[in-house]
Amino acid sequence: MENILLSDQGHLRLSDFGLAQRLKRGGRAFTICGTIQYMAPEVLSGGPYNHAADWWSFGVMLFSLVTGKFPVPAEPDHIIMLKKVKDFPYILPETFSSALISLLTELLCKTPVNRLRNLECLKMQAFFRGTSFDSLILQKTPVKVILELRTHPDWPAKALRGLSLDIFDDFDCDKIFHSPSTPTELSPTLATMDLATKQTTALSEEVNWK
Repeated sequence: MENILLSDQGHLRLSDFGLAQRLKRGGRAFTICGTIQYMAPEVLSGGPYNHAADWWSFGVMLFSLVTGKFPVPAEPDHIIMLKKVKDFPYILPETFSSALISLLTELLCKTPVNRLRNLECLKMQAFFRGTSFDSLILQKTPVKVILELRTHPDWPAKALRGLSLDIFDDFDCDKIFHSPSTPTELSPTLATMDLATKQTTALSEEVNWK
């Protein structure tokens, strides 16, 4: 997730394309490269693969943004990871909306030819109903949380939305910027935080990913 950045306007930026390949329409690739958690099954198996693999990666990223974890945890090599991805019975949290379940089911389809793999089909998903893609692509759509923070620089906007900043009570900005670049222990607040309680544990709906 360190390569997903936010602009000062609140729009997402993808970075670090040092390892990338341009494919012409109909082109195929065979290289096993990239961040293993995002690799589609056809990439992990050594190809051939095409642009459909990128749509799988998009599905993994979307899943991770929503849940805070990857669908399949990383393994040390692509062979073990491929087996995990192929055998894993993807189960989505019951708190997901039906529109989100439908979108992720089509993006994380293990068979490339059946996978959602073009922008026009993406636009027609119920999850994006009412979304103006043109204004989003041109970044003309204001981001609500950024507008709130600019209007309320002392953070009351967050309090109004029921969000707590208690975990930042011990945050020392000077320490972050002036300390040497060496590993440090997590603050007690963050180290003892039970992140699992922040995530959905109830899993109910099993989806056919084939």
